Amino acid sequence: MTAPGAVPAGTTEADADRVFAALASAVRRELLRLLRDGGPQPVQVLADHFDMRRPSLSEHLRVLREAGLVAEQRSGRQRIYRLEAAPLAEVQDWLHPYERFWRGRLQDLGALLDRMPDDDVT
Repeated sequence: MTAPGAVPAGTTEADADRVFAALASAVRRELLRLLRDGGPQPVQVLADHFDMRRPSLSEHLRVLREAGLVAEQRSGRQRIYRLEAAPLAEVQDWLHPYERFWRGRLQDLGALLDRMPDDDVT
């Protein structure tokens, strides 16, 4: 496990920045969801889910590819994209200490609420 705020082993600061920047876009998060739920898909199938020109979608896919979040394979004239989840596991590793922090805070709040007297409202 890495220290809070540290980049996971095997990941450079630049790699982590690319992943977080890629995840900052709602369009790119939706592309990842489509690939997660539907498996590998050609660009045209992915494009059908968005109201944008193909070059704009291709730019989003390029950002995801450069962040290591998707892989591209050519099949004839088609480009097939598939999810690469490993960088997401590294994000999860980075977020884990924050999850523990908030879980602890919620437990403290629960304990405080348990100590408070109940109001008998009739």
